[in-house]
Amino acid sequence: MSKGLEHETSSVQFPGLSWRWSAVCIGIRLIVIFDHTIIYPGIILFFLYIMEQSGRQAWIERWRCVAYMVALVTLWNEASAQIRYSISEEVKEGSVVGNIAKDLGIDKATLKDREYRIVGSSTEPLFRLNKDDGILYVSRKVDREEICERSNTCIINIKTVLENPLEIHYVAIEVMDINDHSPVFPEKEKRLEIFESTLPGARFQLQPARDPDGGQFTVQQYKLSHNDHFRLEVKERGEDRKMPFLILQKQLDREAMGEHKLLLTAIDGGKPAMSETIEIVIVVLDVNDNSPVFTKDVYSTILNENANPGTLVIQVNATDLDEGANSEIVYTFGKEVDIHLQKLFHIDPRTGEIKVTGIIDFEENKSYEIDIHASDMGTVPLSTDKTLIIKVIDLNDNPPEIEITSFSKSVPEDSRIGTTVALISVNDLDSGANGKVSCFIREDVPFATSPSLQDNMYAIVTKSQLNREKKSSYELTIVAKDTGEPSLSSEKTISVVVSDVNDNRPQFSLSPYTFYITENNDLIAPVFSVRASDLDDSANAHISYHIPRDSSGENVALFLNINSETGDILALKSFDFETLKTFQFQVIATDSGTPSLSSNVTVNVFILDQNDNAPVILYPVSSNGSAEGVEEIPRNVNAGHLVTKVRAYDADIGYNGWLLFSLQEVTDHSLFGLDRYTGQIRTLRSFTETDEAEHKLVILVKDNGNVSLSATATVVVKVVEPKEAFAASDVKSATKNEEENNVTFYLMITLGSVSTLFLISIIVLIAMQCSKTTDYTSKYLQETNYDGTLCHSIQYRSGDKRYMLVGPRMSIGSTIVPGSHANTLVLPDRRGTSGERSEQM
Repeated sequence: MSKGLEHETSSVQFPGLSWRWSAVCIGIRLIVIFDHTIIYPGIILFFLYIMEQSGRQAWIERWRCVAYMVALVTLWNEASAQIRYSISEEVKEGSVVGNIAKDLGIDKATLKDREYRIVGSSTEPLFRLNKDDGILYVSRKVDREEICERSNTCIINIKTVLENPLEIHYVAIEVMDINDHSPVFPEKEKRLEIFESTLPGARFQLQPARDPDGGQFTVQQYKLSHNDHFRLEVKERGEDRKMPFLILQKQLDREAMGEHKLLLTAIDGGKPAMSETIEIVIVVLDVNDNSPVFTKDVYSTILNENANPGTLVIQVNATDLDEGANSEIVYTFGKEVDIHLQKLFHIDPRTGEIKVTGIIDFEENKSYEIDIHASDMGTVPLSTDKTLIIKVIDLNDNPPEIEITSFSKSVPEDSRIGTTVALISVNDLDSGANGKVSCFIREDVPFATSPSLQDNMYAIVTKSQLNREKKSSYELTIVAKDTGEPSLSSEKTISVVVSDVNDNRPQFSLSPYTFYITENNDLIAPVFSVRASDLDDSANAHISYHIPRDSSGENVALFLNINSETGDILALKSFDFETLKTFQFQVIATDSGTPSLSSNVTVNVFILDQNDNAPVILYPVSSNGSAEGVEEIPRNVNAGHLVTKVRAYDADIGYNGWLLFSLQEVTDHSLFGLDRYTGQIRTLRSFTETDEAEHKLVILVKDNGNVSLSATATVVVKVVEPKEAFAASDVKSATKNEEENNVTFYLMITLGSVSTLFLISIIVLIAMQCSKTTDYTSKYLQETNYDGTLCHSIQYRSGDKRYMLVGPRMSIGSTIVPGSHANTLVLPDRRGTSGERSEQM
């Protein structure tokens, strides 16, 4: 910029002028370039300077300068023609102000080359110039009140410049005002305090509202909301200023209305007009112009005699329409109130509460009349008086008295209804209805009060049957109550104990008892025990146990002993399942009452089997009693030929008596096979010439107990030629026929005995089932899925002895086939699943 100025200055030549005139002319030219408003004063100063000079040469120089200045002015008029536009404030950004290029007649095509622009220093200009078409736009919000605050005319001057040649154009933009602001009061609420004694005509100045708009859009009028006490007066003060005043036109009364709320509205001259409202709150200040007034015309109350000191009799209340100290009321007794009454009653000076301070006795005074004085605390106090009448009420103030004249602390539980437990007397010092007393027992108990022939005498008797086992003692609350209003009562508590009588038999915890005892039991510890209880008390509940002699003559006491105190039963001998399987006896429990009571219970005892008997070999048996035998068979027999059958029995039952046969020793495993269930020995193949003539077989017979027991038998098989075998067979057949005849005879006897025992057992079991109250089962009974095919019995005869073999039912073809395990017999696991046992069985 400075370089441009130097260039402009150095290029200007004024021949014939002094350096002073040259400087003046250059300065004028610079002024013309930057601000034309100073041109005209500069010209005037210049002419004044010319007038001071003299001489012809000086005049020539001066006229040259004048000619130059005229040329400059002419150039200025051509190059800086004034353009004026007008816009409304608040127009939108981008609105068109005017087409400067068109209005000045400038070719639009040269605008960009000549760098047509707005010259100014504002960082956020209000307007922008389009270099392409020369149109002037609004670049941001135009707020007239912000630009020209409270000015009647708002003109914005901007300067535009064209280069090559230099042209400066001034544009004046007038911003037209719109009614975009409403009047604003300095505060939202105005509070005025006015005494209620203020006379009408008083004036109160209010703050005027301000409107940023100008001219007709400023505040034009004020309006006041309708009321009976105030009116509005407006005065003009200066240009566009109106001052509102509030005029009191009717005297205020704080007691009628302590606060007035008015609305003052300022309205401007826009169309439509805009307005603003302020709330004027007028607080009416009090003066003491009202006397206290009691809330009741007559104060009257009742008071019970013997009222405690501090009892509230009544609260008097007076009100004062004034406020502050003018409404604060002090209560006192009147000056004429007797000093005796002032000792009986006290009045609170602030609250007006009248309370008892002495003893109130109906017999002394039946009523009281007291003067009450109420005064406010104003500067000039105002007061009023009122009379209070108090009536004293006679009360039932003596409760009944209870006295126990006779009392039995305990009563037997078998006492008859109506038995007297105690005698009581009641007394009440009051008279009339207040002295009439009724007596009763509060709790719901099997006792009641019964009035006697004598007044105020009562007897406590039983009203229902007692039962010590349900409740052994009672707390009786005797209540004596008079019929006064309100009634008074008194209470007295006595304890009655119900004494026991022996009216309950001992009761066993179970009936019948069922016990399971394993044979070979221990003789030291009790095998089982019975327990009984008695609901009675003390000796009536002390129980002793004993076992009576059986009606059939059997004495269980020979092998059982019962502890008479605890009921524990010990065995005097070890039981043998094979000898005794079950027995039954009675236990009697007797209390120690007088007379004593007893009860009995049936005890069923089942002996459980143990594996304590080893298998006994029935066949083969030699003459010396050993389990050995010799069998001869022809050499020409085929496979499957029955060689012999090993017979054995076990005195135990169940698994303990379930016998299994296995080959413990054999000379040729491929020749003989043994059925594990039946003990039959059969040939597995035909004999050959190379087979030995004699074979020894050792058979192991083992039961299926937890700890299995076993026995062995030896069979020697001799292979003979067919003729020898037939001869031996004839001899054997004769012997065998004789033995079979004997076996048949004994078998018939055995079957008859077994049938008889079976029928007797069925009858006994039916009788036991009918006499039992609860069902019981043994954990040692067969499983529910047992199909009865486990065992079968076979009777044998050996010499003079008879035997019964009990074992599993033989399956067809159940033959032991020798294999890689030689003589080992794999026994089924009897603790396996029932399905596995079914398959094995």
